[in-house]
Amino acid sequence: QVQLVESGGGLVQAGGSLRLSCAASGRTFSSYSMGWFRQAPGKERGFVAGISWSGGKTYYADSVKGRFTISRDNAKNTVYLQMNSLKPEDTAVYYCAAKRLGDFSSSYYYQANYAYWGQGTQVTVSS
Repeated sequence: QVQLVESGGGLVQAGGSLRLSCAASGRTFSSYSMGWFRQAPGKERGFVAGISWSGGKTYYADSVKGRFTISRDNAKNTVYLQMNSLKPEDTAVYYCAAKRLGDFSSSYYYQANYAYWGQGTQVTVSS
């Protein structure tokens, strides 16, 4: 089992940047595929970005391609989401998630494929 704790959220002006971090417990972090999701007020939680266990493959929602970058440091048990050129529509609670241990094949895009979730961190982008 893995526990996830997000940090790095806050208030930023449109066009600005933030970097979210997700620290994971446990000694098998490198065996987990990871993802970031977000939920805006009144909306369903949706996929933002995903990264394979090695970091060699990354996946993005169309709405963030070219602006957000997901990465991981397995030595630090941490996954990151670098967010640039932020827009007011990026305002949401951002969640870090881990797929089941050893699950390297299921889609990154569906939250049902993730077994573990952090508590979320608020990102607010002002216009």
